[in-house]
Amino acid sequence: MHPMLNIAVKAARRAGSIINRAALEGGALEVKAKNKNDFVTQVDKAAEQAIIGVIRAAYPEHAVLAEESGDTPGTRAEYRWIIDPLDGTTNYIHGFPQYCVSIALEHKGALAHGVVYDPGKNELFTASRGRGAFLDDRRMRVTKCLHLKDALVGTGFPFREVDRIELYLKQLRAMMTGSAGVRRAGAAALDLAYVAAGRLDAFWEMGLSPWDMAAGALLIQEAGGLVGDLQGGAGFLARGEIAAGTPKVFPELLEALR
Repeated sequence: MHPMLNIAVKAARRAGSIINRAALEGGALEVKAKNKNDFVTQVDKAAEQAIIGVIRAAYPEHAVLAEESGDTPGTRAEYRWIIDPLDGTTNYIHGFPQYCVSIALEHKGALAHGVVYDPGKNELFTASRGRGAFLDDRRMRVTKCLHLKDALVGTGFPFREVDRIELYLKQLRAMMTGSAGVRRAGAAALDLAYVAAGRLDAFWEMGLSPWDMAAGALLIQEAGGLVGDLQGGAGFLARGEIAAGTPKVFPELLEALR
């Protein structure tokens, strides 16, 4: 395992232990609304500080972009860590077991390493550019699904962008009638990991942030899948939208979304 990926794994597991401990203790969560339908708890903040602490101890000069603390520049800005300490906070608040830690590292603007860790199931998804993607120690590959009509497709509701609901409903109708089924679990990073692991054949969502997508996108690419914005372009992190799928399903997915 690459040393930088090893640090990401260490940080993800450290955050996961905080998340699990809080869930097991069952105490009252301090829930604050950042925006409509967008929440943060003391667990998010503690997990993020744990992640940053591990990274800073190893690479104090690297830049960090984290959901709760924002963008922190570094003296070696060609390296940037992109962190979501708890993707699926609303699920976590309600005890719905679909949430994860997501950590990615960019080098000169390209995704280099990624980790998605599901602390509840103790599943670790990892990838390094050019070295493949793994679930724990097992190599991951996207499915061999050839057509959208046979695909199980994941999605997420655009809860931050209510002005795009009508567009989303048109897309949802196209997916419901044109695929084998649609699933919405509420943690984009974990959904993307599921595409890489072959549990979903495709995924799309709008209104996301870089920390929702970065690690999962690299997982899919290293598992043999395709990722882009809703037009198929490479600027999905900047545009805040993502489409992903097997090589054969991906173009059909884009066509249906149009």
